[in-house]
Amino acid sequence: MLGKNSGKYWIMKNNLMSWLIILPSVILFAFFVWVPMGESIVMSMFKTKGIRLERYIGLEQYIAVFRDPNFLAALRNTVSYTLWSLIIGFFIPIIIAILISETTRMKGLLRTVSYLPNIMPGLATVLLWRSFFSAKPSGAFNVLLSYLGVSPRPWLSDAGIIIPLIVVILTWKGAGATALIYMAGLAGINPELYESATIDGAGVWKRIWHITLPQIFNLGSTLLLLQIISVFQILYEPLVLTNGGPDNASISLMQLLFNYIQNASSIDYGRASAVSVIIALMLLTFTVIYNSVKKRMESYE
Repeated sequence: MLGKNSGKYWIMKNNLMSWLIILPSVILFAFFVWVPMGESIVMSMFKTKGIRLERYIGLEQYIAVFRDPNFLAALRNTVSYTLWSLIIGFFIPIIIAILISETTRMKGLLRTVSYLPNIMPGLATVLLWRSFFSAKPSGAFNVLLSYLGVSPRPWLSDAGIIIPLIVVILTWKGAGATALIYMAGLAGINPELYESATIDGAGVWKRIWHITLPQIFNLGSTLLLLQIISVFQILYEPLVLTNGGPDNASISLMQLLFNYIQNASSIDYGRASAVSVIIALMLLTFTVIYNSVKKRMESYE
């Protein structure tokens, strides 16, 4: 009897110590995440003057957001950003990681070079690429076109290619950092698997297809989810490059939120809060669906 009570005491003590260790993180997370989110939900249901709540209006802010023609454009563009990021940006870090891992010399230098774009401040990166995409003949890409005998092109004024161009900038900046994560995952693969495959006569491509990719599948699926969540909240790239133009062709949901706050004639924090809640609900719904589908796929394996 004494032994059982002693065991329960130690279990309770260990649980208490564990909670005390994580308590500061829980408090910080609640203060910086849940409290602002709760305040956004409350503010989205009030008519506001600045950040002051004036009167309760229920779901009128949400109805006004859905009726705003800019909302549909922003939602469509945000989904387009996400899809283009999967087409252009998802596989490039994997390719970089595999190529560097397969090299036998200067791996450290290649890792450093691939990570360099991520060191640059985000705004400086956007301004740099804006000069590259300048419509003037002196723009970097127009200079290259001139050598091919092609006339200068208004890159950032072309509604048909503006979103892929912005995704290229995102990929250039973030691919190296993501590749380092994949390289860490590749380093954890048992080298005996590659040795056995080599002995069996498997070439590089077969080793990549049958060993490398399956081994980093779980890591890739996690980074896929994080990439979608990150790109879905894109803001300063379209804001600085085109201010959402041309003709709302690049405006995002986060920029729509920003516009509600920054519009000098009608600053509306309540409506901006409604947009933030809509974005959060969309991402939460997608995350739940994604995790349920992933669990179902794992149960079939």
